[in-house]
Amino acid sequence: MTTTRLAPPPVDTPSAPARGPVPGPALAAALLGFALITLDTSVVNVALPAIGGELRAGMTGLQWVVDAYTLVFAALLLSSGALADRIGASRAYGAGVVVFTLASAACGLAPGLPALLAARTVQGAAAAVMLPASLALVREAYADPLRRARAVSLWAAGGTVAVALGPVAGGALTTAWSWRGIFFINLPLGLLALALLARVPRSARRPAPLDLPGQLTAVVALAALTFAAIEGSRAAWWALGLAVVSFAAFVLIEARRRHPMVPLGLFRDPTVLVAVSAGAANTVAFYGMVFVFSLFFQQVLGLSALGAGLMFLPMTGLLAGVNVLSAKVAARYGARLPIVVGQVVAVAGLLALLPVDAHTPRAVQALLLVPLALGCGFALPPLIAAMLETVPPERAGTAAGLLNAIRQTAGALAVAVFGSFAATDVASALRPSLVISAVLLSTTALASLRLPRGRGRA
Repeated sequence: MTTTRLAPPPVDTPSAPARGPVPGPALAAALLGFALITLDTSVVNVALPAIGGELRAGMTGLQWVVDAYTLVFAALLLSSGALADRIGASRAYGAGVVVFTLASAACGLAPGLPALLAARTVQGAAAAVMLPASLALVREAYADPLRRARAVSLWAAGGTVAVALGPVAGGALTTAWSWRGIFFINLPLGLLALALLARVPRSARRPAPLDLPGQLTAVVALAALTFAAIEGSRAAWWALGLAVVSFAAFVLIEARRRHPMVPLGLFRDPTVLVAVSAGAANTVAFYGMVFVFSLFFQQVLGLSALGAGLMFLPMTGLLAGVNVLSAKVAARYGARLPIVVGQVVAVAGLLALLPVDAHTPRAVQALLLVPLALGCGFALPPLIAAMLETVPPERAGTAAGLLNAIRQTAGALAVAVFGSFAATDVASALRPSLVISAVLLSTTALASLRLPRGRGRA
């Protein structure tokens, strides 16, 4: 359920190596890295109670364990594709994997919460570099468009499988070993990705302007907004003011730059606005509910981390199949149908979860989460495709990076807001979180009716 910046095909330069591409290792390395990045957005949730117990972290600290990674990941995605172009995809990917692996080790060895948050921040920055570079490696390795499309599908499937396995893997490692195991498992996988990368030709460098002022103001705005949502004290008002000022500065900078990181003209297109809004709402509903129910299953129902992970298995296990089905439906009937239907199904799933409490049978709870996953998984792929189809080809990478950054930001804010509800009582946090998610998805479902009819957009 993730998209990223599409890098242009490689340009031959005098410094480019003479070796031909090696598709297999390039695809394997890229897929493994993408799976690692995606896994880290979902594997941590079921380990939060164990982290809080050992490091004596309250709800605010646990929210930052999730958001320190997600927030930096989202903010730096806006310009990390340009960085990968400038230094070469293989170099960017290799550097990102090295830093991600070392940061994972630091997470696993963290003696306290501040050290863990610092390491999670570095992890998020490395992930932002890895993501666009991994897809660029796939594009460079496959010259034939048909083979490249199949390779990109496999690359995307790696992320979907990681989302499905994340809660179960996190629960199993936490229960059988320790919460530290969810980070140590990244070490052998990172080394394997580097070994595969060693068999891939070095990527050519391409000219790509970096928008450092825009990137800096974006980071400050997102961090301040998340701080305001999590902390909820008098300092939150100062943080909110800083977020507003930083966002205004960001818009002003982007409007005046010759090569902006985020071309503001993209938002004049109704399809882009709908795609961005619906993508954000889907992320709030899906990842927000995974966060809240991870706490509910353990702190209210008393399940182990593994038990909590298994509760998500019916929900996440269907994602890959639903993604494929939605693509087929969109190809036949157009993107609007699966986008609207998927969001309506997700809203119905959220409303069906409203009566859930500690006395609801566990099997019923696990099954009631399924419609939410089915709806979000059905709506998201054609939504992404509709957005990329409506922008000019030269803006496809920028649009994809923007969509993904906004989705990740929405996920971070969902954890911040829903976590503040859970700070006093986890059980009482379910209903307001469900209602907010349902209202957002209902609004974007209605807005999605503005999308064009027919097959031309999917």
